[in-house]
Amino acid sequence: MFGMGGKYVEVIKDVTFRLAPLTREDAEEMIKEVKAYEMLKGFRDIPAADLEALAEGLLRLSQLVTDFPEIQEIDLNPVFAQKDRIVVVDARMLL
Repeated sequence: MFGMGGKYVEVIKDVTFRLAPLTREDAEEMIKEVKAYEMLKGFRDIPAADLEALAEGLLRLSQLVTDFPEIQEIDLNPVFAQKDRIVVVDARMLL
């Protein structure tokens, strides 16, 4: 699942889903499918996110859950897609 977290998931339900393992095309489509994509591209005073780094993060997360099937759930929130990298502030994993 990919989307704007927190209250946005609960109220706006701005999320998209794919099954792992993801392809690069899957990751890019997921990013573009959410309503918040326009904000991710940059909007007014909101700087653009590094969409390539975000797609790479989705691919690496997909590989992680594929390599370790004992992972039942991962929640990364918030995630900031900054220049050339992503930063995960809080993570929770259920095995």
